[in-house]
Amino acid sequence: MLLHITKREQWEQAKQAGIYRGDTLDTEGFIHCSTPQQIIRTANRFFHNQKGLVLLCIEPEQVKAEIKYEAVDNDVFPHIYGALNIDAVTQVLDFEPEEDGKFKIPQGITISH
Repeated sequence: MLLHITKREQWEQAKQAGIYRGDTLDTEGFIHCSTPQQIIRTANRFFHNQKGLVLLCIEPEQVKAEIKYEAVDNDVFPHIYGALNIDAVTQVLDFEPEEDGKFKIPQGITISH
């Protein structure tokens, strides 16, 4: 499973359009994703205390665009090169920070060690 954090409004627009483009697609050429093991570290680093977010759960086998696994900060992250077909999104979870501004894994996501 791949995970991607986005604003709820962006996801609503993507559903209307039938594809999700992600805010980095035009500037960097890809959509940032994380594995379940990486998501909390990523969320707390880049989205600390941001509200109105959702977590897209993506089935890699259903993604029509190319997926590349690339090294970033001593870890390997999945990146989707091109728009994400919304039928590859298997679940959309509210992703809100705790009172201290930090994120925890939402119910329904399993982290393997």
